[in-house]
Amino acid sequence: MRPAVELKIANPVRPAFGQVLDDDSRVIVNIGPSHPATHGTVQIIAELDAERVMRADVHCGYLHRGFEKECEAHTWQNLIPYTDRLNYCSALINNFAYCQAVEQLMGVELTPRTRILRTLLSEYSRIADHVTCVAAMLMEMGAMTAFLYLMTLRDYIYEHLADVTGARVTYSYGRIGGLARDLPPGWLKRLEEVLKEYDTYIERIHGLVDRNRIFIDRLRNTGVLTQAQALSYGCTGPVLRSTGLKIDTRKDSPYLAYPDLDFVVPVGIKGDNYDRYVLRMQEMDESVYMMRQLVDMLPEGPINTEDPRCTLPPKPLVYGEIESLITHFKLIIDGPRVPVGDIYSAQEGANGELGFYIVSTGEGQPYRVHCRAPSFNHVGAAHLMVKGGQLADVVPTFGSINMIGGECDR
Repeated sequence: MRPAVELKIANPVRPAFGQVLDDDSRVIVNIGPSHPATHGTVQIIAELDAERVMRADVHCGYLHRGFEKECEAHTWQNLIPYTDRLNYCSALINNFAYCQAVEQLMGVELTPRTRILRTLLSEYSRIADHVTCVAAMLMEMGAMTAFLYLMTLRDYIYEHLADVTGARVTYSYGRIGGLARDLPPGWLKRLEEVLKEYDTYIERIHGLVDRNRIFIDRLRNTGVLTQAQALSYGCTGPVLRSTGLKIDTRKDSPYLAYPDLDFVVPVGIKGDNYDRYVLRMQEMDESVYMMRQLVDMLPEGPINTEDPRCTLPPKPLVYGEIESLITHFKLIIDGPRVPVGDIYSAQEGANGELGFYIVSTGEGQPYRVHCRAPSFNHVGAAHLMVKGGQLADVVPTFGSINMIGGECDR
């Protein structure tokens, strides 16, 4: 008779949250999703040795929006409001990136005024997004004065964008082949006033935190992501450029009016939290510089193409002739007829490469819409940034990557 064999299984049961592990007295804790800094959806399961994070498992959670599936049940034009809900800090870039993909598949050319306006509003949205990211990161570290300064600046931008789009956050301003409406009177004059306010408030932020020893010690050499790691996880935007790699869709694959602009792409050195802060501050300055160029370049003219496949006829014609009435009806009810095929088109969003892959069967509704969301990749690399750091570094590190839950939801 053979002797009984004792089976030894390492960690046969997953430890519960808060349970102390027997082997080395480490503890498993759950950070989020109820933590205010985790956006209500993010869950970080961390293994701690005292105050040090030994391992982390980061889950982006679910907002249950179902953006990609929802797009299959709406016309090409009518799903534009759903793109607003992806990165809701810079929704205009979502609008324009999606419209660009459809326009390229249809072979639609934009008017010169629309090219300039889309570029101008994209850079304006980039500033709003970066201001939100830096403000939230500072607030989560206790810098409430800096937070209030930046939120004041963001409110000026939001109110100004509402003047042209009709909404503060979710704009639905883009149209296939153009824009919803032109600039209202006095909008450019107010823009220069807001940019002067930007100079004032950003100077205050630099004075408050750039030489602040607490701020510097909490950000330098924390949340480090190497260049190889960033590339391996598909990181783009400020997260990738903070590692020293100068990759920017506006330069590498120019679109809209970016080929005509003079601007530089800031890069970091170490890929730590401090680099990501400095890089976003520099990118905002570059955006202001580009916006002032674009105002001087802005021509007069229409904001929508004359292509009847995607542009609604003028209202007086709709009310006065049957051909325009039928065209209007078919575009609204059936949607634009996009040629059979598929295409991937990307723009440089505030957080990185924002791309749309669309598939058309020739109908008025898409067969497939996929969003290449930068935040989704960055959350995938977040566990590398927090590993080995202090528990107190988790929140500013997560704030520095600026995860937006709306575009992470599949």
